[in-house]
Amino acid sequence: MAGRRVIVVGAGNAALCAALAAREEGAEVLVLERAPKERRGGNTAFTAGAMRVVYSGVEDLRRLMPDLTEEEIASTDFGSYPAGAYLDDLARVTEYRTDPELASALVEKSLPTLLWMSEKGVRFVPIYGRQAFKVGGRFTFWGGLTVEASGGGMGLVEALTRAAERAGVRIEYGARALSLIQDDAGGVRGVTLRQAGATREERADAVVLASGGFQSSAEMRARYLGPGWDLAKVRGTMYNTGDGLRMALRAGASPAGNWSGCHAVGWDRNAPEFGDLAVGDSFQKHSYPWGVMVNAHGRRFVDEGADFRNYTYAKYGRVILEQPGQFAWQIFDRKVAHLLRDEYRIRQITKVSAPTLEKLAEKMDGVDLAGFLAEMETYNAAVDTATPFDPNVRDGRGTSGLAVDKTNWANTVDEGPFEAYAVTCGITFTFGGVRISPENAQVLDTDMAPIPGLFAAGELVGGLFYFNYPGGAGLTNGAVFGRTAGSSAGRTR
Repeated sequence: MAGRRVIVVGAGNAALCAALAAREEGAEVLVLERAPKERRGGNTAFTAGAMRVVYSGVEDLRRLMPDLTEEEIASTDFGSYPAGAYLDDLARVTEYRTDPELASALVEKSLPTLLWMSEKGVRFVPIYGRQAFKVGGRFTFWGGLTVEASGGGMGLVEALTRAAERAGVRIEYGARALSLIQDDAGGVRGVTLRQAGATREERADAVVLASGGFQSSAEMRARYLGPGWDLAKVRGTMYNTGDGLRMALRAGASPAGNWSGCHAVGWDRNAPEFGDLAVGDSFQKHSYPWGVMVNAHGRRFVDEGADFRNYTYAKYGRVILEQPGQFAWQIFDRKVAHLLRDEYRIRQITKVSAPTLEKLAEKMDGVDLAGFLAEMETYNAAVDTATPFDPNVRDGRGTSGLAVDKTNWANTVDEGPFEAYAVTCGITFTFGGVRISPENAQVLDTDMAPIPGLFAAGELVGGLFYFNYPGGAGLTNGAVFGRTAGSSAGRTR
């Protein structure tokens, strides 16, 4: 009996995991990537490569990262990240809206999926540069996030692409899927696509949609996310314009999740309209917990220390977009400058510096000078200087009596030289998507019945993230449900 034929739409992390899993089941696999080869990889290529995963302790991490040295183990407190903590984080940051079955599947399959990826040739390393601070001669990881793909997002894309090609997966670039082919019963039997100026059909027993959200469409952002979202910068690929979502909805898929919500961060104010692979993720500016952030009026507008960065950064982009002029400035003084992430040292940056706050304010384009200086005077007077500052824990060093208090990591901003960085909103991906069965990632229709031959994974799936998300969960989500969708699609019935 001939094996099944599976078409995967997309060529990022979720899509390539789906292709590999379908190939393991013996299916013939065709991957359709809309982008040209040099821009392949979807949003995955633009990420830093962090993947949130359950682990009991260093022995689990040894299995995942066999290159971990004895010296690294001796000098590092990796802690643990049990399933209960992962589920709690998902529930808390999504305001308890996350689908419990999807969340449970993500958490339970996270470590087995990353181990499977490791077997395929993906190399994982500890995130020393971004998730661990050295205190007392010892690195301590924080925020439940320990692991990243070597080489970041593009390293992950390259490793998975090599694995897919070795396995005999056919990848076609510049191939834009336009619509799903359905039989009289509504089952999906292939796709119509356009490539090199010609339109053709590709037939298959199953299709996996893993082509991302609609964040790269200004029209869809304004329609679903609301006024002003057409003004946001796009952190990643220009090709995620909602094609897969439109195809699925036309085929009868049930929309699910937070269609008015998205992952959006503080992003360099003068970054280009879409992501730049040469710069990658470095337009982001995520060290705001150690300083303060002000708007055009010179006023603070958000609790920079509400939680660890990886539990707040994905929602603060929206808050910045709501400010006058859709921008803000992040301010740091000498005491914390050494804590700033590497992305603050790139060449393509909107930065000013000065020996005094007065001189700094004069350079901060678009900010009311008097308002800013008054705000800083009030803020500095409200800081609890008696509580020790500790970047590795929620230290409780806050302010009191302010309109917007800072909960943790509050330091007076009073020791020059001072630095300020201009940010706007950078949208990463949209949260609305199609409804799938957690068991096999099959797309459900509006009657909650499975659509024969149609599966989905990655950003295109709705129901997991609402309002916010815990850092590193996006790539893990894509890998887990990509593998699930591919295995289901490739299994001979």
